[in-house]
Amino acid sequence: MRQAGRRGRQAQEGSPMENGVGQELRTPEPPAAESIPAPRPPRARPRLVFHTQLAHGSPTGRIEGFTNVKELYAKIAEVFSISPTEILFCTLNTHKVDMQKLLGGQIGLEDFIFAHVRGETKEVEVTKTEDALGLTITDNGAGYAFIKRIKEGSIINRIQTVCVGDSIEAINDHTIVGCRHYEVARMLRELPRAQPFTLRLVQPKKAFDMIGQRMRSSKSLSESRVASGKETLRLRAQGPAMLEEGPSPFEEEAARRVDDLLESYMGIRDSELASTMVEAAKESPGVAQLACSLDSVLGEFAFPQEFVAEVWAAVCHPKGGEK
Repeated sequence: MRQAGRRGRQAQEGSPMENGVGQELRTPEPPAAESIPAPRPPRARPRLVFHTQLAHGSPTGRIEGFTNVKELYAKIAEVFSISPTEILFCTLNTHKVDMQKLLGGQIGLEDFIFAHVRGETKEVEVTKTEDALGLTITDNGAGYAFIKRIKEGSIINRIQTVCVGDSIEAINDHTIVGCRHYEVARMLRELPRAQPFTLRLVQPKKAFDMIGQRMRSSKSLSESRVASGKETLRLRAQGPAMLEEGPSPFEEEAARRVDDLLESYMGIRDSELASTMVEAAKESPGVAQLACSLDSVLGEFAFPQEFVAEVWAAVCHPKGGEK
């Protein structure tokens, strides 16, 4: 009885009982702490690795960790020990100057990137005998505007030394490096008739088999996004790059129509700009709302009202199609 009493007092005093039956008395955890799950550690972003070469020939390099075109060019330049300003533009899955395979704002996860670098500089004198020179201009997103298309029978088409892929470095000794393609197109459009002017061009460095640059390119936008799978890495001017599903057939066709309108109204082609305008049109119930939306995100373009109306119609009421 005395031993049992002593054990009872030990239990009351907080001592453990034999064989683990008794347990030490502890201060209970606050209920709130038990009900709140521990925060999960942040999920690591995948490190996407892409393979790259210089278009005129080089060993294969690996690049990763970029979020926009300028960073991409910097990574490529670092791999090949060149300056980023040497890169005129990049193509996907071909070393040729193929304007259908230009790298824009999206890269398929298995795309191979070819960088076209500065080659020879040349100057040509042009006399503007009509308003349109027959040039379609785009830019690389990093300061260089270049020729994407030459219209057959046009003023520029008659100058054999001007080729698709040539970067426009200066107009009448006025450098346009750093200008966007629409600014360059506007400068050329505003040049007076019958007054000769000089274009300073930089052609991409050529490999021995890079030929056919004066061929007229097709307008198929879907062919310009060569990807091995549906997922693509979308590069953004602001914010991190994002993995996204590839565009639907409707979105590709709508973007192609808008890209055609950009060429006819402004003398530029820009698949990423066209895709941005398609997204804005899909979210706009009418032309007025689309005009406000475009003005808020693309105000520097100053699109005319009739152009905005055609964009909205091309996306929301395509002929022979459905929204």
